[in-house]
Amino acid sequence: MDGHVRRLLNRVSIALATVATAALLHLFRCSSSTCFAGGTGSPTYASLSLAPFPRTSCDAASRRVVDPDIRLAKLRASPRWRRHSAALSAAAFAPLRRMRLLGESSRVLCVAAGAGPAVDALHAAGVGDVKGVDLVDFPPLVRRADAHNLPFFDGAFDIVLADDPGAVAGALFPSRFAAEVERTVRRGGAIVIAVDRHFGFSTVAGLFTKSRVVEVRNATLDGSLVNIVILRKMSNRIKSLPH
Repeated sequence: MDGHVRRLLNRVSIALATVATAALLHLFRCSSSTCFAGGTGSPTYASLSLAPFPRTSCDAASRRVVDPDIRLAKLRASPRWRRHSAALSAAAFAPLRRMRLLGESSRVLCVAAGAGPAVDALHAAGVGDVKGVDLVDFPPLVRRADAHNLPFFDGAFDIVLADDPGAVAGALFPSRFAAEVERTVRRGGAIVIAVDRHFGFSTVAGLFTKSRVVEVRNATLDGSLVNIVILRKMSNRIKSLPH
């Protein structure tokens, strides 16, 4: 009797395993035919960068990685990108050039750089040595790095720029963010920070304890009114606000 039961259980197990294998094969064939056209292996690609977050594995499989140079060309062609570059040029680059802090040989770091509009604008202005960092890689202009722990030597840059108005206000530790920015700027170098109007440049001045505010400009970035605060790193703690 026990042997008969064992044989019956073995047959049931084999049958269940066969059904499970058939179900997996069916799912695989369905996902392949859904995600790829004609069963030829040629994927049917969806739109590039503005598509919604995939809700299914098949949806994710249908999305291709966009060539970084093609993506950058599309960004450069957008009106928003051009307006952003023009605003930075007028409110930040022009004053820096006037103060002889920005030139073709300047070493510039862009933090919280996003897709890299500031990096691109600096390149267009003739500055060759520009690096962009953010929490997420965005090649070819921006690499991944935490602004609270920048992977650069002390005084490595002539200028550090943060064109994202939320870079300081949205930082997890604003004082740490400011300390790292000041650490990587040489003495006499410049720090350029974009902040929302309500944030106030006096708050920025309080965070950057080794620098003093030398100029504040109004600008419109991405449709928002902001202050472009330009500070200069000093060799002492004496600070003054612009008149």
